[in-house]
Amino acid sequence: MCVFGEDFEIVVRGSRLHAQRWGSRSAPLVVGFPGLMGTAERFAFIGERVGGEELQLVALDPRGRGRSDKTAPGSYGWENHARDVFAVADALGFERFGMVGHSMGGSVAMKTAELDASRLHRVVLIDIAGSVDRGVGAVIAGEIDDLRVTYGSVEEYLAHVRSGGLVGPWDEYWDRVHRADVTEVDGRVTRLTSPAAVEEDRAYTWTQHPYDRWKYLTMPVLLVRATQELRPGSGFVVPVADRDRFVRAVPHATLVEVDANHLTIKMHADTANAIHSFLRVP
Repeated sequence: MCVFGEDFEIVVRGSRLHAQRWGSRSAPLVVGFPGLMGTAERFAFIGERVGGEELQLVALDPRGRGRSDKTAPGSYGWENHARDVFAVADALGFERFGMVGHSMGGSVAMKTAELDASRLHRVVLIDIAGSVDRGVGAVIAGEIDDLRVTYGSVEEYLAHVRSGGLVGPWDEYWDRVHRADVTEVDGRVTRLTSPAAVEEDRAYTWTQHPYDRWKYLTMPVLLVRATQELRPGSGFVVPVADRDRFVRAVPHATLVEVDANHLTIKMHADTANAIHSFLRVP
């Protein structure tokens, strides 16, 4: 299928953000926010199945990632990203909107709800809730270290990603995602994502209580949880105990579990179908 989203740029809060849209410009708005090192391209699989005449999914390259501006130190953190989300919705002409966040994007969605829950009619959290299992941090740290590695060609970079074993089966979506992640600088292929932006966002995590933020989720919420460990033995981004605690604590929560890991869950049909059904409810 692989339907390309409509690329566009939008200037908000003094920064230029790159975005992709799936669906009609006049349809109700859903903002997609990716994970710590992600871009809008990572919503392609979901976007082409959710977007249409009834909904438009507008996914963002967060500041410091992809084709969006790399901004000054101190301009990152979940609150700054959440304010970008509001500014994007304002610029597109929507007072109320839905939000789909994967990983850190889910944390941004919860921060958005904290700032002004009245503007969010529905929220989807893709494999993020409270605390993560201890082994997950080491895997993420390794991925952050990889941001500084350069490659002789795009094909060499793709081979490196495939050898890591975190994504698969490899298909046209993964190929597109990772080709969009890099650019050529001085004859070498390098990642578009700023390591400094990622490090500032990750440091912001330690300033937030993982469970207090749930109280701001007063709207209907869908939690889509991966049932495979991020890497065998690493544990889960949403541990079983947190899954159960979340469903008890959030009044309007719905849980869907998907046979995928933290990364592959975005490319799974069960994820797209669950999100589509959840967001289409008036």
